[in-house]
Amino acid sequence: MRRPRWRSAGGALLRVIAVWAVSTVAMLVLAGALPDFRLQSADGDSATQVAVAAALGAGAFGLLGALVWPLLVRTLLLVPALVLGLLVFALNGSLLLVALWLIPDGRGAASPETAVVVAAVMSAVSSATGAALAVGDDDAYRRRLARLALRRRTSVVQDPAGAPPGTVFLQLDGVGHDVLVEALAGPDPLMPTVAGWAGSTHTLTPWRTDWSSQTGASQLGILHGTNHDLPAFRWYEKETGEVIVSNRPTSAAELQRRAMARTGSGGLLSVDGASRGNLFSGGAAQLALVLSVAARRGRHNRSRAGYFAYFSDPANATRTAASFVVEVCREIGQSLRARFREDGPRVKRGGLYPFVRAFATVVERDVVVAAVIGDMLVGRTAIYADLVAYDEVAHHSGPESRDARLVLRRLDRSLALIAKIAPHAPRPYRIVLLSDHGQSPGETFAGRYGLTLEDLVRASCGLPVSRRARRSPTGAEARNTARAALRRPEEEPEETTRRARRAAEPIVLASGNLGLVSLPSIPGRATREQIDRRNPALLSTLAEHPGIGFVLVRSEEHGAVVLGPRGGAHHLDTGRIVGEDPLAPFGPGAADAVRRTDGFPHVADIMINSFCDPETGEVHAFEEQIGSHGGLGGQQSRPFLLWPEELTPPVGEGAELVGAEHVHRVFRRWLGEGGGPAVPVGDEAGPSTDEAPATGEARPSTDEAPATGEIRPGVDEIRPPGAAPEAFSPGDGATQEEQR
Repeated sequence: MRRPRWRSAGGALLRVIAVWAVSTVAMLVLAGALPDFRLQSADGDSATQVAVAAALGAGAFGLLGALVWPLLVRTLLLVPALVLGLLVFALNGSLLLVALWLIPDGRGAASPETAVVVAAVMSAVSSATGAALAVGDDDAYRRRLARLALRRRTSVVQDPAGAPPGTVFLQLDGVGHDVLVEALAGPDPLMPTVAGWAGSTHTLTPWRTDWSSQTGASQLGILHGTNHDLPAFRWYEKETGEVIVSNRPTSAAELQRRAMARTGSGGLLSVDGASRGNLFSGGAAQLALVLSVAARRGRHNRSRAGYFAYFSDPANATRTAASFVVEVCREIGQSLRARFREDGPRVKRGGLYPFVRAFATVVERDVVVAAVIGDMLVGRTAIYADLVAYDEVAHHSGPESRDARLVLRRLDRSLALIAKIAPHAPRPYRIVLLSDHGQSPGETFAGRYGLTLEDLVRASCGLPVSRRARRSPTGAEARNTARAALRRPEEEPEETTRRARRAAEPIVLASGNLGLVSLPSIPGRATREQIDRRNPALLSTLAEHPGIGFVLVRSEEHGAVVLGPRGGAHHLDTGRIVGEDPLAPFGPGAADAVRRTDGFPHVADIMINSFCDPETGEVHAFEEQIGSHGGLGGQQSRPFLLWPEELTPPVGEGAELVGAEHVHRVFRRWLGEGGGPAVPVGDEAGPSTDEAPATGEARPSTDEAPATGEIRPGVDEIRPPGAAPEAFSPGDGATQEEQR
């Protein structure tokens, strides 16, 4: 039964008085502890006068924070996001100085630097007090959550009682299926919240990625229905002479454009959706920390709205800044401990990495979680969020390291907070937990063999090689997200890549344990015969190297051929195997995954997959990572899907969920179950995403439509009642105002 309005108003008034009283006490304590902060006149005042001055100062500061603060932050919305986070402290300190100036007779005064400290403490105290007082009152608690998420607008749900359930897709970036199983095991699981779901309301299912086991390929396929022609994390396109990097904002925008042109659909989130912390928008109008729109500028850039929503509460900035500093210190301490203990394998973790890690594990996490909470409290239909913390730490510390396990524990707390919000939302929510790929451990290729893949290729071609191995750039997703948040220019291709392009030398790129070699001097895709004529030792050297598992090249006579050690070969077009099958150590689905990639227009002239130990699952990354993903081998190709049992199974009994495009079809079906709105689909005239061009390979299609009906490509586009057709036309994930 709903409480009477007068009783709710009375409760709210009592909470305001209580917060005011606690803030007054906090101000008195700070005035006594800080020499540059006073609440009395120069001639001295009585204790009563000092208390009154503190009450007036606390009240004025609270009113300024409620009325003026959101306006100040919104005016600075176009500054770089992380700069906004730092400016929060200066702005908050300025408001405190104004509040002290309003105290009569000049009793309040503080130096600017002291004002920043006092304002931060006051904001944190008032925020904590308000939250504690609201816990026992559901209505007050919901309003408190809405205020923390800063969604000060009318709910999108008009009839809460009859609203169909919404769906929250939470992606734990880089968490493999086996890693999650281990984190849920035992009487004291590492992730108790997720363990509770897996043991009661949810079912855990593994799925298999495509050959390119990385966020760009998986997320583009899941959110936009196709990852066709995305052969790796980074690759070289001969017709333009450009290197495409999946987590570079301009590249992400181009990949999203290509995907929507291919499918003719806006994406999984095109109906009342929100995209948080992702590489791609999924067609959502509500965006935060989405790289594919990070390159856009202007006052309507929705990607920055998430920062405003978070930093509009100064207590958020205080908490995040403190956690950021702690995380930087934690990384430095963990790195030093690993060095002193001589743990191996190791990679360098100095420079800016501690700050990149802190961004991924603190800033990105806090902003994304707050945005998801806000989306749920206004009742958005479909929400997809990516939490990259584990992936970033596992790259440098190892996927099974103590450092990475501690990150999983902290992520579980974020998931628990989101689950706690669900009962306060205006509609029921189904939470789907998934990962986009796993990670495979192992010493780097350069660390094991003393030279990089580029050095090996150049030596095989008779070109000069550097005297010592150079570090390969890391493909960790958080680095370019942090650069976009700071509005830093995109990183240019390496000098070695630019030099090779000018001299028509081989261009060697790395994507985890997947290597790509392009020969700019040969138009189109170079064949095995052309490569052998120009560089007779290249292919044999690569195939026979102990750190390389197999090499894909296209033959004029035999089509796609996979070469391996000891003269082994697998002819993909005919299935003929010569000697030992190079793909045997990589599992039964390896041939299908490689065959599909071979049909991509921008597949490299030579595709190289590192060796994988079939017993330990260890691989050798061609980048500076001891936990890697991007190719085949080990747990990187085996992510997980934890789904509510009220939904239909993703695949039939005994079938396997294979490929990100398959996951997209499952998610699209789930959004339509329980009376939810159907996701617009593309035109049948567009190319099918279930076939790999050039090879004619049929993609697995084991998710038959259940009784609820799965939306299939080619049916008429379905829109919510009353929606204008142009509201759901394919776009770049922007609102209509932005598109204009």
